[in-house]
Amino acid sequence: MPFKYTFSTEHAEMKLDAIDRRILAALQRDGRLSNVDLAEGVGLSPSPCLRRVKMLEAAGVISGYAARLERKAVGLGLTVFVGIKVERHRDEQATAFREAVVALDEVVSCHLVSGEADFLLQVVVADLAAYERLLLDTLLKMPGVADIRSNFAIQTVKDGAPLPLDHLPETIEEPRFGSNRGQAAKR
Repeated sequence: MPFKYTFSTEHAEMKLDAIDRRILAALQRDGRLSNVDLAEGVGLSPSPCLRRVKMLEAAGVISGYAARLERKAVGLGLTVFVGIKVERHRDEQATAFREAVVALDEVVSCHLVSGEADFLLQVVVADLAAYERLLLDTLLKMPGVADIRSNFAIQTVKDGAPLPLDHLPETIEEPRFGSNRGQAAKR
């Protein structure tokens, strides 16, 4: 019997197969694909394809659809990677810090990391003056902040790439219908 990758989320548990992998890869390339085009591209008819997409959404594998904007075209010409060291991790102050970071529109990602910093933030702002205001008026005043180190992106080499799916299976489990029920598994 071919291997199926079991994926668990807080929403549901689902077994991903090669068709799911092709659906996910196609939607990462173009989230605006019509169901008909998607179905054709992955080798399904539209109805089962839509059913699989809905299951992937319900299981939390597909968390949403969004337009990717060109930062400079919307006036966000500066990307800063901000390493923040906090005083403590396990108290109300740490919770307040996390909540404050989540509330900042300029922070497009935040990661708890190992190493010199405790948190690594990716910040996008219009320019250096906007970052200076954010740093002085907000980041340095956040609860529990002990140290901040800023690294400015000079050039973006790769951004917003699709997630790798090579670890997911390539094989498809054969359907088992009627009197051939046990035959497919023996092949």
